[in-house]
Amino acid sequence: MFRRRFKLFRLFGFDVGIHISWLVVAVLVLISLAMGFFPQAYPNLSERTYWLMGAVAALLFFASIIFHEFCHSLVARRYGLPMRGITLFLLGGIAEMGEEPKRPKVELLTALAGPAASVALGFAFIGLGDLGEVAGWPLAVLGVLIYLGRINWLLAIFNMLPAFPLDGGRVLRAVLWSWKKDLRRSTRIASQIGSGFGLLLILLGILNLFMGSPIGGLWLVLIGLFLRGAAQASYQQVLVREVTEGKKVRDVIDRKPIQVAPSLSLRRFVDDYVLVHHIDRFPVVENGGGLLGCLDLQRVKMVPESRWDEETVGQLAGRCDPLYTIDLDADLVAALDRLRRGPFDRLLVVQDGRLEGVLDRHALERFITVRLNLTAS
Repeated sequence: MFRRRFKLFRLFGFDVGIHISWLVVAVLVLISLAMGFFPQAYPNLSERTYWLMGAVAALLFFASIIFHEFCHSLVARRYGLPMRGITLFLLGGIAEMGEEPKRPKVELLTALAGPAASVALGFAFIGLGDLGEVAGWPLAVLGVLIYLGRINWLLAIFNMLPAFPLDGGRVLRAVLWSWKKDLRRSTRIASQIGSGFGLLLILLGILNLFMGSPIGGLWLVLIGLFLRGAAQASYQQVLVREVTEGKKVRDVIDRKPIQVAPSLSLRRFVDDYVLVHHIDRFPVVENGGGLLGCLDLQRVKMVPESRWDEETVGQLAGRCDPLYTIDLDADLVAALDRLRRGPFDRLLVVQDGRLEGVLDRHALERFITVRLNLTAS
């Protein structure tokens, strides 16, 4: 989901980044505040002031979202859940957990931490605005503070709707989980409610479009589509973790990977491997199975074709990228996460310097699909 993610900074051990889609919402929020909300709420100020108010309010609003997700992350880490980081994207922010909570209590407390933080921020901004009014602060400053207080309260209210995977939906799942003692069933029920709520937002958005409110209608449709997709994906993620739990990379690898000998000429390498197998990176392996390195197409391009008969694969091969290799006994869930989030669709499986096989993302996903079909309920 977040391959096009750019890291901004690191906060108390958590990477904070933005998805490229966030740029869209950042511009829309700035324009709507500077040209719509603030001019209507506080007339007779200068255009420059409105744009300044919009920029400051937008910046602090996104900082509020980071704080909301940061509190989720702190509680999750407190209970031992691995956190990948916090990402701002088109429809807000998300704290990315590396695995599902192990107990309903952990799910409940992690879910409640974000809305509680937003409520507290809302009171803080409103309280600061009240102090500023007594002190005679400029109207523009008071307007920004009041907006930030109210928008944080709205953020908390929206997130507490019982629509999975919103925070309220996660609270609902925690309650169902505690009651039914079944994570899969609880997730299915919460996901169905979240998906239904998403459909309702889509229908309301379409209605708004026909009633002459295109921007509001479009946002409702986008949010509804996101909720439906996220609800279904979250349920699917629980199923995937169930069928891969406890399995190792060794259980699913291809033990007869495509590999090349170091003595092979570049001409033969291109003709017999590159043009035949259509992959851009090959392991270079000696007779005993030892992994000597890797050769990719970028390195081949550096050599003029006139020298392809003279140069060998072993002379040109370089060290394999550590992200391109994985241990034979690595956890399969972690391996799948690396494949989905990382730059490679295939991983070399290495044990004690020997190439044991290749783990291919598409083959792994087919394996998971078969397992899901066998355990469907």
